[in-house]
Parts: sequence; C-alpha cells; structure tokens
Amino acid sequence: MGKPKETYDFAIVGGGLFGVYAALFLAEKGCRVVLVEKEQQLMAKASIVNQARLHSGYHYPRSIATALMSDDNKARFTQDHQAFIHASFDKYYAIDQYSSFTDGAQFERFCEFIGLPCQKLDKHPSIRLDRLEALFLTQEYTFDPILMANYYRRRLEEASSISVLKFHELVAAKPQANQWQVTLKDLNSDTPKDLVATQVINATYANSNGVNRRFGLSDIPLMHEISEMAFVSSPQLKDLGLTIMDGQFASIMPYGLSGLLSLSSVAYTHHKVAHSPLPTFDCQKINTNCRPDFPSICNSCFARPASNYSKMKRQIQLYLREDVQLFYLGSMFTIKSKLKANHIDDGRPTEIAILNENPRFYCIFAGKINSIYEIEKVIKL
Repeated sequence: MGKPKETYDFAIVGGGLFGVYAALFLAEKGCRVVLVEKEQQLMAKASIVNQARLHSGYHYPRSIATALMSDDNKARFTQDHQAFIHASFDKYYAIDQYSSFTDGAQFERFCEFIGLPCQKLDKHPSIRLDRLEALFLTQEYTFDPILMANYYRRRLEEASSISVLKFHELVAAKPQANQWQVTLKDLNSDTPKDLVATQVINATYANSNGVNRRFGLSDIPLMHEISEMAFVSSPQLKDLGLTIMDGQFASIMPYGLSGLLSLSSVAYTHHKVAHSPLPTFDCQKINTNCRPDFPSICNSCFARPASNYSKMKRQIQLYLREDVQLFYLGSMFTIKSKLKANHIDDGRPTEIAILNENPRFYCIFAGKINSIYEIEKVIKL
C-alpha cells in the first residue's frame, strides 16, 4: 500500500508576490496551503524587475479601469508596506510635444476625473521644457522590491500552515473525486512528488498558460516581452521622478529606498516580443533550459539580450538639462506579459479567472503590484 499523499486546501503555483500574498491570506483564514515555485528563490522575477512604481493611476489615461484599480488599492498597499515605501521625492509627469496619445488638456481632465493631484508647471531646474507640451507635478510613490521580498519570505517561514516547495516543477495534474491530483518533480533530485489539493491557484504570470495546459485547461490570451530595467545614479535627480507620457517615451524614478534610479523606455526596454500563448523566444534555442512552457530567470541567463541602456539614456536626456549626470550601474531582465486585449489602451488590469469549477482552479493574471488584494474578492473558502 502506497504512502498517503499530502493533502492541502489550496495548492498555489508561482512564488511571486501574488502567489505569496495569496498563500499568506489563505493561511490566515485557516487553510492548509502548499506553495510551489520552480526557481530556487521566491520573488526573483517580475516581482523585483520592475520600476517599483506604486501606481496611483496617472500612468493610464487611456485605461480608466486600470487607473481606478490602481488608485483604489494604493492606500491599503501603502499602509501595509509602510516600511518599504519611498514617498519623499517629487514626481513629475510630462507630455511630449510630438507623437503623444494624450495631450496636456486630456491629462488634466483625466486627473480631475480620477481625483488625482496634478499641478501644471512652466519651469524646472533639471527638466527641459522645450520638448514638452506640458509638465505636471503629481503625487506618486515607489516601493522597495528587494526589502519587500525579504519581508514576505520571512512571513512565509513563520507560517506553519504553509509548505513551500522551491525548485519543483509541475509535471502533471488531473481532477479526481472533486480534488486535484498533482504530480511535481523535485529538480534537485529528479524525484517525483504527488499531492492532493481541493483548489488550485495559478499565479505564475508569464507561465500562466504553461501551467493551465498541465491542468488540461484553456489558455488566456497573452503576449510576452523580454524586458530590461536599467539602474543609474544621479546627484541631480536623486529626489525626482519623471515620466514622459503617453506613447513611445521613457521614465526615470527612485527604485524604492535603494538610492538608485530605475530607467525604463517604452521603445527600448522591451527587446523581444512573442505574440504566442507561451513566451516563445529565439534565445531559448541557445539556452535550452529555458522553454516556452518552463521559462527561466532572464536576469542571470547567458543568452539574454545585450543592454539597451545607451539608447534609453539618450532618450531620457532629451528632457533633462545638460548639467544632469547619469551613472549606469547595471540592468536586470525578465519576461513581462500582458493581455492581448490591452495592447490598444496599454491597460494593465488584474484579472482572476475561474477556469474550472469542480475542482476549482483560479488563474491570477496580475496587472500591477498594488492589486494583490483582488484575490480576496474572488476566492471561495
């Protein structure tokens, strides 16, 4: 007679912030949870490779739904993560004179409609206005992804009702007797591990469809990009964030409490694009350990793209005065994914789909980090 399989109320696949938060929320509700992560470390991909922007909604004048969701969750996220929030800097949004999808008057009306602070300026000591139609002083914060990741890892260690299985691959799953029968593989030893879960949450972001398929469920309509976040320092900009709206422009702002600035560009941050359901890129032919249905960490990959930092720097310098210095410290890379339907309005909603009812299977596709609380509205205990 075989050894009884370990049984859980919830199996969560994906150890990024959304998966980790869901595990902690469910554990607090009295559930027994297993958190499965294919990498050797939790929160090592998109959870830390981002611009660390605590969205208030300014970024989405063409997606009111995303703007409202961002603003709705901002106050709670800020309160819950106060130790990791950087609020003591001036944040500016600017409208380029050319090729912007939004003009200054539209941006002001948008901010008024959402209820966002927005003050139009006609001068700034570090920002050039000759390329700009309008410059606005706004109110937006950043969070520190590294400190926050360490905080959540500690919380998991203290949660006795959560089992964390790192460096485990989801091999197969099937429904049986109103439960999910799940087979994993320990990547350290190549040994199989079977478990049973009453409900499953897929929180793998870029690998959402790869996991859905292992459960015999449908794809969600995604596209994917290999993206670069550059990190710089600047004595003139250390207390400043600037985002040029709305189109193929750029943004520079404090990376949490690190003292660094993150630099991102719509035109140059995204190196490769895959319009397929799975993140399929030509570099996977070089690094065969990274597969479309099993994507690895780009940040440490030998096949990752060459940096576009020099192009990002030239672009952002169009809007900075000549005495502003930027010192490049390095870049991080990851796969960013978005719903195909949001390609037009650049929206980033968080959607939680129920792809199977009995046994229940949720697929979280997270738009912005301060929408982690959306899982609380959907989950059934």
